[in-house]
Formats: sequence, C-alpha cells, structure tokens
Amino acid sequence: GQSLQKIPLYIKDKEIWVEVAKTPEERAQGLMGRRYLDKDEGMFFIFEKEDYHGFWMKNTLLPLSIAFIDREGRIIGITDMKPLTLESHLPPRPILYALEMNKGWFSAHKIRVGDVVRFSK
Repeated sequence: GQSLQKIPLYIKDKEIWVEVAKTPEERAQGLMGRRYLDKDEGMFFIFEKEDYHGFWMKNTLLPLSIAFIDREGRIIGITDMKPLTLESHLPPRPILYALEMNKGWFSAHKIRVGDVVRFSK
C-alpha cells in the first residue's frame, strides 16, 4: 500500500501520530483493508475546502470513531462507524478536517465536541 506522511496532532494533553490523507485518492482509500490501528494512531483527512464531507465504511474492517473538525481545528461532531457498512456519516456543519481513530478512543480520553485539535503543542 501507499505510505502516507505521518504527523503528530495534539488534543488536550494527548499526542497522537496520524497518517495524513489529503488527495482525493488517499481520502477515498482511507483505512480500507487495514486490520490493525495502534491505540494512539489514526488517520487525518484534509479537504480542499470546507463542506459537508461524508464518510462511509465500505471495505473498512475496523470499528472507528470519527471527529469532524472545522477550519479552526474545533471538533464539531464525533460519531462511531461500524465496519463494512454503507451508511453515510455526515458532519453537522461544514468541515475542513476529519480524524478517524479506533472506536471509543475519543470518549476514553474525554475528548468531546468543542475541543480543539492542534498541529503543535
């Protein structure tokens, strides 16, 4: 598979390392076919412009939680997504970014709507 750039992100006091999906192909591929995500790893999606970008779990084997993130880096929605489903998950407002982590990761770290994702400490 392709190897994506990895960057650190910071949410509250957590540091996570994420793969960055920023081209349409990388975003469409997402985490499809993966069998494993380390506990503090995820995938960070960057879009060209803010919009109602939807996500689905076609060919995705891992249960995930997704945070929808606006242009300011603020989390505006968090939802769980079941593996291998075709339901579309849409953000409540337009987003510029999204972050997929293992299911339950956000709640386990008490990360909620309104929290900010930072690119540096």
